[in-house]
Formats: sequence, structure tokens, C-alpha cells
Amino acid sequence: MSVVIKDLSAHIGESVALEGWVETTRSHGKVAFLILRDGTGVVQGVVLKKAVDDATWEAHGSLTQESTARVVGRVKQDDRAPGGFEVEVESLEVMALAEEYPIQPKEHGVDFLLDHRHLWLRSSQQRAGLKVRSEVQQAIHDFFYRRDFTRIDTPILTGSIGEHAGTLFETDYFGDPAYMAQTGQLYVEAACPAFRNVYCFGPTFRAEKSKTRRHLTEFWMVEPEVAFADSEDNMRLQEEFVSYLVERALENCAEELKVLERDTSKIDHVKPPFPRLSYTDAVARLTERGHDVTWGDDLGASDEAVLTEDYDLPLFIYNYPKEAKAFYMKENPDDPRTVLCDDLLAPEGYGEIIGGSQREDDLERLRERIREEKLPEEAYAWYLDLRRYGSFPHSGFGLGVERTVAWITGRHHIRELIPFPRLMNRLYP
Repeated sequence: MSVVIKDLSAHIGESVALEGWVETTRSHGKVAFLILRDGTGVVQGVVLKKAVDDATWEAHGSLTQESTARVVGRVKQDDRAPGGFEVEVESLEVMALAEEYPIQPKEHGVDFLLDHRHLWLRSSQQRAGLKVRSEVQQAIHDFFYRRDFTRIDTPILTGSIGEHAGTLFETDYFGDPAYMAQTGQLYVEAACPAFRNVYCFGPTFRAEKSKTRRHLTEFWMVEPEVAFADSEDNMRLQEEFVSYLVERALENCAEELKVLERDTSKIDHVKPPFPRLSYTDAVARLTERGHDVTWGDDLGASDEAVLTEDYDLPLFIYNYPKEAKAFYMKENPDDPRTVLCDDLLAPEGYGEIIGGSQREDDLERLRERIREEKLPEEAYAWYLDLRRYGSFPHSGFGLGVERTVAWITGRHHIRELIPFPRLMNRLYP
């Protein structure tokens, strides 16, 4: 009977067949061992020379790292073994013999590992990080599905930009310029009057010439948009959302977080409400602590790290100056120098994981902001139509998946939390 490793607990004492990849082998006289991985877990196989035929014993001796094998054996519970089970091997078939594996149990440089990312994915820590990513992605869909949000798939090629023109990937679209989407937000705004609560989820692209541990040129973002919601409603949704993602990772990825050596006491208390600090108060606090920051500047990574030092929960910084933010954010009626927006900063130095705002619903003010930013007004005619035909208050945000998973897992660089990272200097593999 063919089974997968994660189901071995249901087959103790039975003879089963497993297919997978050999991580390591070792031999001590007439006893040999192998560690088999099948994508659902790892298990140790024990080969006794006296209990198997010559072909099986010789097959074990030929195995190389990452060879593909089919093992038949009896399942035995053993708390000392990887995964808590052991297989007493009865027969072994080499399905494909691997050549000498490039990644060995020694120190490799980051560039070497990224050049071999297609193989590096198989290592235990990379598997663990990507498993948490998968759980977080599923939790994203579950969160919005349970709240009656409709998923909207937005275009990747667009003529309208949502952020800053300097971070665009431009391409030729049958003679006209087109851009790789920086955001799906403008399009989910269009879907709001049809479905009220909507979200999009997919890859986004930023041509930022940045080599920091927090940046990728291609990353995944989830962007909900809610009709008749103001900035306060928006922040409440964000803290409920982030708390749920953390809860799901803790509940379903305990083994993976252990492999990653994550101190889960740093995240097991993440629940609403989150602390809040206005941009103006944040600048005052930074100035007190010796940071060279002027009111009106956007906040950098070092600023965000200082601001979160006093908190063990994510921190909202809200109501930034309008010059530092995108054209579509609603002017703050209590201080027209600012807009009704927020950044959610993760603690432990991870920085911004969410950017959100109430959207400008006044047609003339929105048109004025488009002109101030020197954006091509004709490209936004359809977006302005949303204010002409039934304008309404609405809010939304974007959460970066890789940054969020990096914080949850405690990993230093977000390039490890996406299967194939795209960086300024990397388009391979």
C-alpha cells in the first residue's frame, strides 16, 4: 500500500510503500540508514543486511543525495527518529540516481544559493518558510471569504499607475506604453459598487533600485477595498486581519516555526487593538531621539525601527503629509496638509507590512491631485468616472505577503519567503 509520510501514524505495524527523495544515508557494518523526504514530511528508514536481499542492500549503497527511491517497509513508532516514526526497510528500489548534489552541508554564499534556488528550495529551512507562506496565503483567502468579500482578479498590464512613476516597469503594448502593475487597487475600487466588499491578490511590480532585505522587484500583495468604510474602519480591519494571519501560522505551522527557530513568544500575543501614533507625533519622537527627519518627509526603514522599539505589537502610523503619499488618498478635513492614511509597522525591526488609506471620493479634489502629480489625465478618465457615477466613501489597504511572512517566521531577508525572488541583479533561475 502506497502512503505519504505525514500519514504514517495511521499505519503503525503495517507494511507500506513510500516514494521520495533521499536526503542522507549512512552505514554501520550490517546496519544502514536513510532519510527519505516525500514533500509531506521526512522519515528514517533502517536497513538490516540480514533482513533484506542482496539487491536491496546494494541499492542502499548506491544511493546519492537527492536520488529518488521507493521504499517498502514496516512502520514503527520511535520518538527519537525524525518525525517520530521509523520504517524497517523490506525492499528498496532506486527510481533515479542523482548526480553529485551541488548544495552540501557546509557554508555556501548567498549568491551561490540563489543561483541554485531551484535546488535550495528542498532544504529544511526553505521548505519551512515556504510552508508558512502557503498557510498565510490560504488564511488570506479564508479571512475574506468568511467576511463575504468577492475576489477580483485585476490586470497585470495597465496604462494607469497607482504609485510613483519612477518605480514602473514599462513595456511596449502594440505601439503604446504599458506598465507592469504596481497595485490592483484602482481596479478593485471600480468593483466596489458592484460587490461592496472586494479584494485582489497577486503579483505586483516595483522598479525600485533597492538592494535592502525588505525589497523585491516582484512581490505578492493582497488589497481589500471596502465601501462605506472610513480610515478608522480601515485600521480596525487591518488589525483583525493581521492577527488572524498570525493565529493561523501559530496554529498550523508549529513544526515549521520550530525548524526556523522562531521565538513564538514574540508573536503569540498579537491581537487587537494595535497601538497608534500620528505621523506628526512620530516625527516629534524621532527628533527627540536624534533622528534627522523633517515634517513632510516620508519615513525610512531606520525611522520605522526606532518607532517600533517601544512596542511588541504592530504599530499604526497614521495621517501622513499628502506630498509623501499617493494622489488617491483623501484629504484630512482636520488638517489639509495631511491625508487619511496609515502604515502598519511590524515590530522587531521588520517595518511596514501594510499601507492603507481612505480614498478621495470628491471628483474635483481627485482631478486636482492627478494634475499636481503631473499624471496623464486621459489615462485616468475611467477612474474619475467612479466619482462621476455614484461616488461613495471607501477605504482599503495593501499587505505585502513576503514582508508579513518574514516577520511571522523571524527570517532576516524576504528573498527567502518567495519561491523564486526577483531582485535588481537577479532574473535567474
